[in-house]
Amino acid sequence: MPETQSDSGIRRFEACIGDTAFSPHRHDVYTLGLTMRGVQCFNYRGAARQSLPGELVVLHPDELHDGHAGTDDGFAYRALTIQPHSISAILPGQDLPFIAGGQSSSARLIQAVSAILADLDEALDPLHAADALFDIATALHAAAGHTPPSGHLDARATERARSYIHEHLDEQVSMDDLESVAGQDRWQLSRDFRRLHGTSPYRYLLMRRLDAARDRIQRGESFAQTALACGFNDQSHMTRHFKAAHGLSPFRWKRSITPDARMARTIIQD
Repeated sequence: MPETQSDSGIRRFEACIGDTAFSPHRHDVYTLGLTMRGVQCFNYRGAARQSLPGELVVLHPDELHDGHAGTDDGFAYRALTIQPHSISAILPGQDLPFIAGGQSSSARLIQAVSAILADLDEALDPLHAADALFDIATALHAAAGHTPPSGHLDARATERARSYIHEHLDEQVSMDDLESVAGQDRWQLSRDFRRLHGTSPYRYLLMRRLDAARDRIQRGESFAQTALACGFNDQSHMTRHFKAAHGLSPFRWKRSITPDARMARTIIQD
């Protein structure tokens, strides 16, 4: 059962269950799990439930539940746990979101959970973990039928955070850093940043790093040098994000732009 935990308190793990059955038990955390294979069966709040591949299980803190395979083939799942106080910090003054029935078909929530469970072997960047926590908390809030909290937009604080990101593209950036430079609560900053820039602080940082990487690659810098210069852990780390953003590996992207670049030079010379 591989397991990882980030500094944000998000714990991620995966498991394959055959003839093992979980007896009734309860946790004091949120547990959100994606069924990957087979049929996952469990009893929750007085009713029998089952989850098929691609479906999301959402167990509220301190709710009694069990678990077993629905077929002889067993089942596999990936899951994460989050402390309730981490959710409350993002949703101040709001009740903890409760998902009736222990399952959700919310596309927004499934996407938020899937994104952080996609690669359990890669350690979570601190800013990525904070973004994921915010996305899951707000998606849970919406899936529970609540309206998002609103408030005054602090554009100046957001701009201070954005400028800091641009000045530190090759360094690790955390929400502690952004909160400090912006002079604003981190979760309000997360809300304002999304409202003003259309994306999260982590995604904004990642895309600016990829912009810088494209410029360096186009100038002929090696992929390995580019990765380190642009704040990625290594070349493979950069390649995964590059392909996710552009649909091509850096190598294939470089090959695809070379003929166009030559043609452009020819046209200018003519």
